[in-house]
Amino acid sequence: MEAVTPLPRRWRKSSSSSSQGDNCVEVAELDGVIGIRDSKDPGPKLVLPREEFTALVATLKR
Repeated sequence: MEAVTPLPRRWRKSSSSSSQGDNCVEVAELDGVIGIRDSKDPGPKLVLPREEFTALVATLKR
């Protein structure tokens, strides 16, 4: 059986990345988990459960 990667509805660019030119972080909901990628290198590079993503964002905002 071949693994199928679900397509996200929409990748969203971080609001903090908009002033950084081509250096953008994008996120998307992927069937209950959150994918994080570099816009220059499409394809999720980090996939986290929603709770872990929320904790990561809270930590980064401190």
